[in-house]
Amino acid sequence: VQLQASGGGVVQPGGSLRLSCAVSGSIFMLNVIGWYRQAPGQQRELVAAISDGGGTNYADSVKGRFTIARDTGKNTVYLQMTMLKPEDTAVYYCGATAFRGYGGRQYWGQGTLVTVSS
Repeated sequence: VQLQASGGGVVQPGGSLRLSCAVSGSIFMLNVIGWYRQAPGQQRELVAAISDGGGTNYADSVKGRFTIARDTGKNTVYLQMTMLKPEDTAVYYCGATAFRGYGGRQYWGQGTLVTVSS
């Protein structure tokens, strides 16, 4: 499984940005695909995730502002970010977890930097 994240950049507070995570390889193994972020000096945290069944989960800090969605035809998971705040500044990572029957392994893509600044 390979994950390719893209879409980061610099945006003003209140602005929007869409991140993309292109997934390739043994996609059938994957249970959950999510977006995580890591700000300087802080631990990586889950931002949003979407399961194989389509269920979604969001961190409290982004509820109502971020939306995770997937395009199964393109094997891509998106994170639409709106009403961005300076505290959303971080490196965003795409991560995926395999089903337990496939070992439950965690896969990571490279990060993409999001900077929210005026």
